[in-house]
Amino acid sequence: MDAFQAAAKEKALELYNKYEQLGKDFTRGVSMKEFAKQCVLIALKELLKDSQETEFWLEVTKEIENL
Repeated sequence: MDAFQAAAKEKALELYNKYEQLGKDFTRGVSMKEFAKQCVLIALKELLKDSQETEFWLEVTKEIENL
């Protein structure tokens, strides 16, 4: 496995673990709206790390948090 594949596998496991925990929280009574918001916020945080359009995605993040 090369460095690219190792990094991809590490990121996949990181994201999986975040969503898995969120799913566990959802089954404990978190509303579907809150669950959806948290899923989108996780994705946006990942996009912001590497995005050329940071200002736009920060604004999208604010809008989602306001839902």
